[in-house]
Amino acid sequence: MAVPALQAPRETETDLPPRRRWRWLRHRNLVAGGAVFLFLMLLSFGAPLFTHANPLSVHPLATLQKPSLQHLFGTDELGRDLFSRVLYGGRYTILASLAAMALGVVAGSLIGLVAGIAGGWVDMVLMRAMDLILAFPGILPALAITTILGPSYLNLILAIGFSSAPGYARIVEAGALQVKQLVYVEAAESAGSSRWHIIRKHVLPNVFSLIVVAASTGLGLTVLAVAALGFLGLGVQPPTPEWGSILNEGRQNIMLAWWISLFPGILITLYVIAVSIMGDGLRDLLDPMNA
Repeated sequence: MAVPALQAPRETETDLPPRRRWRWLRHRNLVAGGAVFLFLMLLSFGAPLFTHANPLSVHPLATLQKPSLQHLFGTDELGRDLFSRVLYGGRYTILASLAAMALGVVAGSLIGLVAGIAGGWVDMVLMRAMDLILAFPGILPALAITTILGPSYLNLILAIGFSSAPGYARIVEAGALQVKQLVYVEAAESAGSSRWHIIRKHVLPNVFSLIVVAASTGLGLTVLAVAALGFLGLGVQPPTPEWGSILNEGRQNIMLAWWISLFPGILITLYVIAVSIMGDGLRDLLDPMNA
């Protein structure tokens, strides 16, 4: 009787040598960007731990006060504590950027997968539609959508999410076209595997790293779009705080109260830098040449 061949056990995360298990720590960009990103998340979503001031409370006798121990970031033209408004406002800005990025990734990935796998006229029609949207510069498509739908927090997320989808669709479509030409994918098609099986088993695992890197890098552009539309009054409506709307409030008093625009601007800058270098670190981490 033939002895069955022994199969080597699968290598799990705990079986990996420490050098490989913790190799992500070698990527300083990833660690530094992730640390700043988590710090900003902690400040925004843990705002009650850092301040007891109500961001909506108006104090007419404390208008436009400079930063002090009582008001770390000063006060605005209505006497509201700017430190609490910036911290609580970060919730809306960060959540909107993450939600819009997720929406853009999902919508763009679906379009890219359908175009790349189907090919032919389907690929041509879908990608020409994506190129049409990409032809408009900057946040113009999102600005047009929010103008049509009306200013609101949900419309802001939908507008930025769908306007960012073509970029992800282009990346996924290019990756899907490359994967579809691989020998083992052609063999799976010849064996009668369904397109869903090929997408789930072969295409998605190969384009996943592309999606992750593109999403982390695009998150910085997304938060800039959120702040820009909030600055124009097309996002969260007053008196709810949001980094973009606070910048707009500071613009009206920039000569008298520079601190109103300074502090939300600093946090927006930190957020963009953090997610940008975190994206660079993820790209290096997921690069097979660095494994």
